[in-house]
Amino acid sequence: MRITKFTHSCLRVEGEGVLVIDPGAFSERSALDGADAVLVTHEHIDHLDPEAIASVPHVYAHADVLAKLTDFPGATTAVEPGQELTVAGYQIKVYGGQHAVIHPDIPRIANVAYLVADGATNLYHPGDSFTVPEDATVDTLFAPLNAPWMKLMESIDFVRAVQPGRAYALHDALLNETGAKISDGHLERLGGTKYAHVAPGTVID
Repeated sequence: MRITKFTHSCLRVEGEGVLVIDPGAFSERSALDGADAVLVTHEHIDHLDPEAIASVPHVYAHADVLAKLTDFPGATTAVEPGQELTVAGYQIKVYGGQHAVIHPDIPRIANVAYLVADGATNLYHPGDSFTVPEDATVDTLFAPLNAPWMKLMESIDFVRAVQPGRAYALHDALLNETGAKISDGHLERLGGTKYAHVAPGTVID
């Protein structure tokens, strides 16, 4: 499994097939080149750019998200927490249910998390949540680093709860270089696993 981290929350997974998770308005469209399928965690624009995914053959997302993709020309499949399926040659398990709370006055929306496995290893993308996959051993975790809906303590506790083999920063486009250094330092010291914050375009094998 070859993972490329694109800007913000977008990941490209290459192996038997090409799978892209959360290609949003902040991420590079090149992440979608030759993609067999896209997994979408939720409807926010930083995770889903409807125009950018128009050329992708198949999109998997919660039914609430698919209801907004009325002009999508390809195939769509609704997913929900607890579901297991095969997408582009990968074994996918769906977790979660709701987006993290931004503010009590803002209605919560659907958010699903994905465990993507190729038989030998796996990665976990939580979307905008800190949902812990209680029944899984996670090899590579992508942990949200900065957002209006979180504080750093939650990210540290999330990494500790998942206990992955390694962790990388996710959801990082809203944080400047100075702030990122501070947050990264805390996660390196307190996360309990090997942690890195990589630049967009970095390939992780």
